[in-house]
Amino acid sequence: MTSEEKKAFLLLKSVIFHYHGLDEDEQKILDETAQDLEAADELSWANEFISTDYITAFDRAREYLNSVIGPLDKDKRLMYLDMVWKANNQKGYITEMEATAMLKLAKDWHIEGDLIAMIRK
Repeated sequence: MTSEEKKAFLLLKSVIFHYHGLDEDEQKILDETAQDLEAADELSWANEFISTDYITAFDRAREYLNSVIGPLDKDKRLMYLDMVWKANNQKGYITEMEATAMLKLAKDWHIEGDLIAMIRK
């Protein structure tokens, strides 16, 4: 994963977690992900991106992610959403707001049906 992909992935994961307010378990998952990817700087960048304006964070992230992840091949786009879905499961639940946010991104990336099929499995 390139540094740009790490930034995009950590922003994706973080903005989904922040969608309803970041809790302790979610922060721990983000920190572990950054450590596993050797991406502490990229996580700091994502946190700063979100904290600039929490109210518009999802819309701004959506625009950024569409430009970085949108052009990637279908399998890679789905892989990123799958990893975020699994991270949500790791904390034990997925809120309706988080699921809706991921579906919006999947629709932007033309993989909505694929994400739904993956979730149903």
